[in-house]
Order: sequence, then C-alpha cells, then structure tokens
Amino acid sequence: MAAKAQFSFPTTILFGAGTVGDVAEQLARLNCTRPLVVTDAGLASTPTFGKAIAALPTSSVFSGVRSNPLDEDVRAAAEVFSRDRCDAVIGLGGGSALDVAKVLRLSVQFPDWKMSEPLPSDDVGALAPFVAIPTTAGTGSEVGRSSVITMGGRKHVIFHPSLLAKLVILDPELTVDLPAKLTAATGADALTHCIESFTSPAFHPMCDGIALEGIRLIADALPRAVKSPHDLDARGKMLIAATMGGVAFQKDLGAAHSLAHPLSAICHLHHGLANALVLTTVMQFNAARKPGMYARVATALNCRGASDRETIDTVSKVFDDIGIPGGLAIHGVTESHLDELADQAFEDGCHLTNPVPVTRADLLQLYREAM
Repeated sequence: MAAKAQFSFPTTILFGAGTVGDVAEQLARLNCTRPLVVTDAGLASTPTFGKAIAALPTSSVFSGVRSNPLDEDVRAAAEVFSRDRCDAVIGLGGGSALDVAKVLRLSVQFPDWKMSEPLPSDDVGALAPFVAIPTTAGTGSEVGRSSVITMGGRKHVIFHPSLLAKLVILDPELTVDLPAKLTAATGADALTHCIESFTSPAFHPMCDGIALEGIRLIADALPRAVKSPHDLDARGKMLIAATMGGVAFQKDLGAAHSLAHPLSAICHLHHGLANALVLTTVMQFNAARKPGMYARVATALNCRGASDRETIDTVSKVFDDIGIPGGLAIHGVTESHLDELADQAFEDGCHLTNPVPVTRADLLQLYREAM
C-alpha cells in the first residue's frame, strides 16, 4: 500500500461515572495547585458546576464565555488567569468553554497577539496544563488541537499542537442535566463530525475506524439520551462518541462545516444545530456526484439497506426523532442572508476536504436547498 498517514494522540482520558472526583489528584500529579476554571454563566449556576467545583482545590473561576465565543472572552479569561497567578486551566462545559480555555493560554503567552492572525512564533514555550471536562457530548473539543473564536462577525480557527489537553475527564453524570434541545444539537454535531471525517478523501484508516464506531454509538445512544436524560449508559456512549468524532476529524471535515460556521457567526445558530440543518443536503450533493460513498456509513447506522438514499433518510430520521425541525428558514435565516453566508462558507477551509469539490455557487445553492 503506497498511501501514507500519521496518527498521534498524547492526551490521557479518564472515563466513567464519578471520575470528576479524581480531578484534584490528577492536578497534583501535574504539580498544579491553583487552576482557573473556564465556563459559561448558565452552567455556573447549575448543580453540575457545583459538583465539579467541589472536587477541586482552591480555584479561580471565569464564567463569561458566550455560546459563540469572542476574542474578548479569551482576553478577559487570560486577565483573570494572570491576575490570580493560576497554574492550570480547566475547561468545564461545552465546546465554547473548552475553546476559550485552550486559547487563553496562548493569549497569556502573547498578550499583543491578534487572534485573527498567525502566532508571533511557532515556539509557544511551556503553557499551563489544560484539563478538559466536557458537560456536553458533541464538539469533541476536549481532544482537539484547535479552537473556533469569532472576531468581527467571522469565525476563525486557531490551530496549534500545544492546544491539546493534558487530561480529559469524561463523566456521564455531568451531562444528565443537559436540556433535551442541547443534547440533540450537540449530538448532531458529533454525528456530523463522524460522517464528514469518514467521507473526507484523505487516507487515514485509524480515523476511519474511529469515525464509524462513533456513528454506531450515536445511532444507538442519541435518541435515548434525548428522551431519557438520566440514562447513564446513553450519556456515557455519547461522551465517548463525541470524543471519537473529535479524534477522527484530525483527518478533516467537509462542506457541511463550511456551511455551518457562517450560520453561527452571522445568524447565531448553535453550531450543532447548524450542522444538522445542512448535513443531509450536503450528503445528497455528494452522493449525486459520487454514488455509493455512504455504504459503510449505512452499516454503522444499522440501515436496512446500503443505498445512499436510505442512508440519508436514516440520518434525517435520527434528527426528526430527537426533535430537530428541518429548514433554515424556521430558525430565522432569510434570503437576504444567503450571499454573505455563501461568501464566508467559500472562505472556510473545511470544504476543501469535501469528498467532491464545491464552488461558491454550489454553496449558495446548498443554502437555498436547506431553507
């Protein structure tokens, strides 16, 4: 076999109900005594937050993360980190909190850095350890080496190997209070990651296998997690599947993500919801030009048949079953948004690894079909 691939994964993952109780011991192993906990205001007022904080040593808290985080959120968190002389960062929450927690360490290192521009140096020095404790099962940000930060109405992907977490704690007990709508939207995000990474044309058999197992777990667990929020088996499988999606998409993503990113930046849709609203439209576009590409996805979804049509219909049914109504228009997207959305989608690099090429005109038409 002539193809080549590279796979590395240095992050330690602890999984299981109650594992958040091990965080103090794990911090001690990293020689850290004063972490900064980065979260959002909504989570900071919940029992989930109280349970996590109770397991920590003395800590500072930054709870100003927005649902689509801005560069100013990162800078504000970095100021708290420096002011309180923290020695570690804990991201507690969904992908937004984890993204801010990762990047603030670079902001501390480079105070004058504009996050829309490259880092001043590839040598970032020794950053404070980052511990990721997700309370949603979707983004896979806990195992990613990138963050998505909004600046000037545009989403920017910040990538650096140093953004990887030292430790991830996957505790399904921390996800049982997640509302059904957020459980559905974040789960749709995880499913999109797995499907797009698997169908990305790069050669990466490790990521392919991980993505297919993630799809299988989501098909089984997501409807149960939405309908029975205290089902720890379903919640645990969703955490694992979301993390698998985060690992798998180091291979790459596709056009659905290029369409989704501007929907969040311009129309303020939740990223997972945005993915759900465009995924099947993109799958139809891809299948029409490369028939049969979803056969193995069909097997992972436990479809009755293996045709592209049956696979796409099964994905649509999953979204229907978890209460995600189709159509961008229902969620406030109008015809007047489409040109700006298409411009930003075409500038977004994810579509460059779509299984079939897309033009700006294609992306505009995909938005129209998803309306």
